Parts: sequence; structure tokens; C-alpha cells
Amino acid sequence: MDARPGFHQSLTLLQKELLEMGESVKELILTSVNSLATLNEKAAQQVINNDDQIDDYLTRIDELSLRLIALQQPMASDLRIIGTALKIAIDLERIADHAVDIAKITIRFAGEELVKPLETIPQMANIAIEMLQESLLSYTERDVHRAAALAEKDDRVDKMYSTVMTELMGMMNSDYHRNRQLTHLLLVAHFLERVADHTTNIGEGVIYMVTGKRKDLNV
Repeated sequence: MDARPGFHQSLTLLQKELLEMGESVKELILTSVNSLATLNEKAAQQVINNDDQIDDYLTRIDELSLRLIALQQPMASDLRIIGTALKIAIDLERIADHAVDIAKITIRFAGEELVKPLETIPQMANIAIEMLQESLLSYTERDVHRAAALAEKDDRVDKMYSTVMTELMGMMNSDYHRNRQLTHLLLVAHFLERVADHTTNIGEGVIYMVTGKRKDLNV
């Protein structure tokens, strides 16, 4: 018989909020990069508008976490689960911020044409989104192997980031308007590289939650 039904119900609600937040953040990243590739200002503005929803999730998860700690007297293993959920929510909120950053760049490009079709940047985004999905699955399934596997995909994103930097910097010349756009595209690649880093942070949190040991996946 469950001696703490209220605690486990609250923990289930916490996990539900976290997964919903993760799905919303994943959609923001996908929409922001697609809006850039197609220069769709309306979609970009929708990403910016939806950021408040992510902030609301973070607030609810923060309140749920503090309530669980204050009222339920969790054990050490429970504290790791609660603390990890809160840290994941913070990383998700930062990923959403990067989606907004990309959307704002799309809006800055209003009335322009891209200097070149986007190729590697959408590929980076796809891997980062896969990583986000995997990191959330590792949390729900308490799967340290799935969490640790994020490191390999993070390395792939890092290599693609280097490729984008080399390509775009090689395209720069004396044309100010062209260089301005290329600089912003470099920023987009940087934001996606940071998204991948935040997902490895989630993986590290999962490993600590399950094992009580810290492992650096960003090496």
C-alpha cells in the first residue's frame, strides 16, 4: 500500500508538466528554424508570442517542486528527482529563449532574400530536436544509457557548427548587407549549438538523479 499517495500524485503532476513543457519547447525550436528557412515572419512572431507559455510552465514547475519539498519531507532519492525536474525546466526555458532569438533574426531579415539556402543549420536543428526528445525520454524512463548517448550527438552538432562557421566566414566580403546577414546566420548556428549543450545538461541531470554520481557529457 502506498504510504504517501499525495506525494506520488504530486510527483506525477510534476513530470506531466515537465514533459508538456518539453514538447512545447521542441515545437518552438522546429518552428523558429523553419520560419528562418522560409523567411516566414508570421511563424517567427508566433514563436515569440508563445514564449510566455514556457515561462508559465517554469513557474508552475518551480512552485510544484518547492511545495513537494516543503510539505512532503522527501527522501534523498526523491530530492534528486525533484531537483532534476527543476533543473531540466530551467534548461528547457533557456532552449526556448534560443528559439526566440532565432525567430527575432527571421524578423530582422524581413524583405530580404537569404544569401544562400539553409542546409547545415536545419540539420543541426533536427539533431538538437532529436537530442531533446531523447533527453526527456531518458528522464521518464530513468535510462542512464540513453542519457549518456547524448554526448555523441552533441559532438556531431559541434562539428556541424564548425562547418557552418568556416563556410559563412569564407563567404564574407566587403558587402555590408551580405555580411550582416551572414553574421546573424552564424548566431543562429551558435544558438543551436547551445540548444544541444542544454540537452546534454538534461542528460547529466538524469544520470545524477538515477546514480547519485555526476558525469560530464560536454567534454
